[in-house]
Amino acid sequence: MVRSMTGYGRAQQERGGRDITIEIKSVNARYFEYSSRMPRSFAFLDDRLKKLVGGSISRGKTELALTVVNVSAPEASISVNMELAQSYLDAIRAMSDTLGVRDDVTASTLTRFSDVFTTRKAETDEEQLWQDVRAVAEAAVENFVAMRAAEGEKLKADILSRLGYLERAVGEVEEMSAGRVPQYQEKLYARLQSLLADTGIDEARILTEAAIFADKTAVDEETVRLRSHLRQYRDILELNEPVGRKLDFLTQEMNRETNTIGSKAQDLEITRKVVDMKAEIEKIREQIQNIE
Repeated sequence: MVRSMTGYGRAQQERGGRDITIEIKSVNARYFEYSSRMPRSFAFLDDRLKKLVGGSISRGKTELALTVVNVSAPEASISVNMELAQSYLDAIRAMSDTLGVRDDVTASTLTRFSDVFTTRKAETDEEQLWQDVRAVAEAAVENFVAMRAAEGEKLKADILSRLGYLERAVGEVEEMSAGRVPQYQEKLYARLQSLLADTGIDEARILTEAAIFADKTAVDEETVRLRSHLRQYRDILELNEPVGRKLDFLTQEMNRETNTIGSKAQDLEITRKVVDMKAEIEKIREQIQNIE
């Protein structure tokens, strides 16, 4: 399956009293590059999230964003130091009696003494929290991979169309190449006739020159290899694995064979066709830069 390196996936669920949202997006990169944005208190989950995402993709600059909003999960607990509060109350009443002032102490009065209260962050079951976050992350990854696959199918369709053009172009090059030697032989014979009007023409020499020309300009090997590369390209596009690097190598080989055809052919029509072929190969190369 061909998958694009560009993708986006999002999932949101309420689990364990928390509203958890995870977004994943990626762009082209030579290797798998991971970065994340999340609350500091959840940073201990980052390595696990990286492994989870990396298990589904092999290439692409990928960013994960985790957002958590408490809905009903306790964030902290507050305890009262009753002995200390009683001591404050006794001291205030004693002061009231001694000074002869009204005793108007209420519970809210005691709340002004901060050391009466102790705030403790609610204990978190880290393993349960990971299970909740992982469930959301898996859903986000599923959406993310699905989008990359959909984009990949579009890239595949475009590449297959261009491969079809190249196959037809190779056939045209082979047809043009096949007629070049007889044409060269005829031109050579006509030229010698005009130069050696009163002298016999050495037929064997013409055949020898034509054979040398054919050997220097033959592109049969290149067209055979190019056809083989095109078949391999189609086969690789059907593999159920990352194929970007394989296609990149094969594209370079296709370009090399096409360049060789252009340099050897010594024919204007073939040269024009080679220019068109190189343009298509370049478009294919641009497309596979997006493939995982």
